[in-house]
Amino acid sequence: MPEAPDLVVIREYLLPRLVGDVISSATELKPLVLRNMVGSGAGTELEFKADIADRRVVSLERRGKLLIVGLSGDREIVISPMLTGGLIWCDASARIAPSTVLIFEMKSGMHLRYFDQKKMGQVYYLSTSQRSDIVRLENQGPDVIDEPLSFGDFKLGLKPFRGEVKGVLTRGRLVSGIGNAYADEILHEAKIYPFKKVTRLSVDELASLHRAVYSVPAKAVGVLRERVGDKIHRKVRDFLKVHGKKNEPCPRCGNRITAITANRRETNYCRRCQPGSLFDK
Repeated sequence: MPEAPDLVVIREYLLPRLVGDVISSATELKPLVLRNMVGSGAGTELEFKADIADRRVVSLERRGKLLIVGLSGDREIVISPMLTGGLIWCDASARIAPSTVLIFEMKSGMHLRYFDQKKMGQVYYLSTSQRSDIVRLENQGPDVIDEPLSFGDFKLGLKPFRGEVKGVLTRGRLVSGIGNAYADEILHEAKIYPFKKVTRLSVDELASLHRAVYSVPAKAVGVLRERVGDKIHRKVRDFLKVHGKKNEPCPRCGNRITAITANRRETNYCRRCQPGSLFDK
């Protein structure tokens, strides 16, 4: 899943290339991902293609784990990549990958392609007045890359939650933009057991969590800016300390990294640095 650090760099790459260009045509290669919210009887490829043709790209925003492409004539494309979605910016002659779902053909001769191997993401086509209809876009907390919340506001934002700390981070209501990978990294940095209930966090743990929530993604953005280049379709994760590092040594203490599958996702953490038990929640 592209998370805030990934999407910051993707947006920075696309911004000078995409904005100002014009969509000459759009092709839906596979169903289920595109949500056409425009017009009566919206939802057919024909109506989508007819409405989007010749619209200029006027802006490119990021909100949490979503990208918003602003188009002329009060239209927007909201891209929610979810688990396996991503974007490719390429020449029109480039080979089309089997996982390609949507192709936006630009008048410059370039393509913006959305791919999604498992078709779990969503691409919404809407009028600007319809933003509030996209729950995933509207129900977000302050962005994790923006100005950090004060420690007091951070603690206040946690008060409505009673669940496991990793789930609270990835839900996006406290802060937006954190997914599975960076939640693992943040909790390792803060030395907090991922399945610990937020109501049981000590003041010191809350302070460590507050620092890590903002420092870890910010550092990742710096690394990704150096590493990604024009390969915006690739997730660069090899520099992470624990996520995806099952059985590798913890960079802090040398203990082997543990992987637990719970809540339909894999969690990586260090049992020594982040002690806790699934039976003690």
